[in-house]
Amino acid sequence: MALVGRDLVSVFDLANAEIEAIFALADDMGQYVRAKTDIARGKLMATLFYEPSTRTRLSFEAAMLRLGGDVISCAEVASTSVAKGETIADTVRIIESYADVIVMRHPLEGSARVAADYAAAPVINAGDGAHEHPTQTLLDLYTIRKEKGRIEGVWVALVGDLKHARTAHSLAYGLARFGARIACVAPQGLELPREISDRMRERYNAPTHEYGSLDELVADPDLVRSRKASDPDEQLALTSNAISLFDALYVTRVQRERFATPEEFAAASSSYSITADMLSRARPDALVMHPLPRVDELDYDIDADPRAAYFRQAAYGVPVRMALVAAMLGLADLKIPAADEPERRAPRKTPAPGIKCSNPRCVTTEERHLQPLFEPVGATGRKLRCAYCERITKVPQGESA
Repeated sequence: MALVGRDLVSVFDLANAEIEAIFALADDMGQYVRAKTDIARGKLMATLFYEPSTRTRLSFEAAMLRLGGDVISCAEVASTSVAKGETIADTVRIIESYADVIVMRHPLEGSARVAADYAAAPVINAGDGAHEHPTQTLLDLYTIRKEKGRIEGVWVALVGDLKHARTAHSLAYGLARFGARIACVAPQGLELPREISDRMRERYNAPTHEYGSLDELVADPDLVRSRKASDPDEQLALTSNAISLFDALYVTRVQRERFATPEEFAAASSSYSITADMLSRARPDALVMHPLPRVDELDYDIDADPRAAYFRQAAYGVPVRMALVAAMLGLADLKIPAADEPERRAPRKTPAPGIKCSNPRCVTTEERHLQPLFEPVGATGRKLRCAYCERITKVPQGESA
């Protein structure tokens, strides 16, 4: 009953043993994705989406319906009281009286944490701005585990807009904690935020290799040498083609709206396209993954290649979310060995009078009733992590935290 009544806002809300138990339960749920069970009969899910979504919302709703429960949905926020200025806190306090679990997507970073703080019903973060998308990470990790048989030691290249891609942020943490090897390939200015790579290194001793393009990655001899191959022929192949280093290429959309001109976008996006020619040099058992939707970064010619895993990846979302929802509602037990049950300690959250979160997209900038709260980072006390969006804010000179 490990997850009963809990929220899922960040991948840090789950221990590794809990994630593995969710995957085991998802394996069991696979038998119901084309059939139906009635273990959730009488239970109601509310899907509250302040941003457009196809896969995530329908995947959650399909999961609940396959479990035998029901769904109420709010996909047009403009037609709700939110358009009149209602706060997140008030909205979820109303919805919790209607539903047993709330699934929320919102453009502001940290919004899911606010919902979780105010709602008595469990809240699942379906994406909050550029912050996190933890259930996408569950299905991403599940895809790797399902198709590669393991996560530990798997080499993964994260490719695309890694600054704004919340899927990449959550997945980077998830891969690091399970011992995967990670390379980051992003256009200049769209690299993985430094505080995320710092946190991966400090918390999981997981360094990242960073490149500005796939061409840079392919030409890096140090990366080739760092992957030891016992077979001399394999070592030679790696030396001549670094793309064959990777067990999985996780590609995200290069976001057109982030570029000043169409020409800059075209130049950047063309550097991150996975083509049939490039895939011909990848490992024969490699995976090409993508959270979708795609624009130009995945050539349609590779769709029939068995290594193109993105549609299978999307399909895995249903059994994974069935398992998660069933566990959170107490409808199915997670099998976690007693020795692996995590010790839980609430993070220290303290106000810092006069200091605001430095992230302009933090929920505290819009929800005026919220008091900014922070967790101290490091021993100096000069860095604070926002309790909502997790962005690091430096304490100004002359101020005290």
